[in-house]
Amino acid sequence: MKRHIPNLITLLNLASGFTAVIFIMHGDILTASWVLVAALFFDFADGLAARLLKAWSELGKELDSLADVVSFGVAPGLLVYTLAGDSAPQWARILLSAMLPVLAALRLAKFNTDPDQKDSFVGLPSPAAAIAIITLVLSMAHSGKGTPDLVAGNQIALFAYSSFFAVLMVTPVRLLSLKMKSTGFRANFRRYLLVVSVAAVIIIAGYKGLFLITPLYLLVSFTDYLS
Repeated sequence: MKRHIPNLITLLNLASGFTAVIFIMHGDILTASWVLVAALFFDFADGLAARLLKAWSELGKELDSLADVVSFGVAPGLLVYTLAGDSAPQWARILLSAMLPVLAALRLAKFNTDPDQKDSFVGLPSPAAAIAIITLVLSMAHSGKGTPDLVAGNQIALFAYSSFFAVLMVTPVRLLSLKMKSTGFRANFRRYLLVVSVAAVIIIAGYKGLFLITPLYLLVSFTDYLS
């Protein structure tokens, strides 16, 4: 029975992504974004459960990628499509928002077939790209005027922002993996640094701090790569 637990959690990720799509279709992008936060939790929990229960499987690996395409590709793409508004040309809304699910699928397929991504990632992980879009919505909705509102409220800025993170998913740059083989401080210094940095900006800036999660991840990853 325990070997099925990680897959059940992965299916909750998929169900969350599908539920978010429904909310987006009804124009409720804020609720959709919170549902995608739940999907992020399930995405983290299924891997943790697989390791703790020693229940890793090829089926789970493929199922996880399929769920991620929906939750961290299709749903964020629809968020961008909705945020762009009706005044943007329809072809531009479709083309630029489609980059997220298309490149997320490509990135996940490459990850599943690349044995060299066990200790680090090549390209931005799809959940991190999704976080960049999700936190844009949450920051804009809860923090009032500020950088998130300027990005989401300007179609050119929005498309440039979403396209940057979409392309980064398939860019051959090595980034930090958050998987920990031990809890030792020295071996996980940059992972702990990332957690502390994210916590600090959220405490100081509130919801506006959410907007900085993915940029902080990139910054810490680049310092690790350069060292």
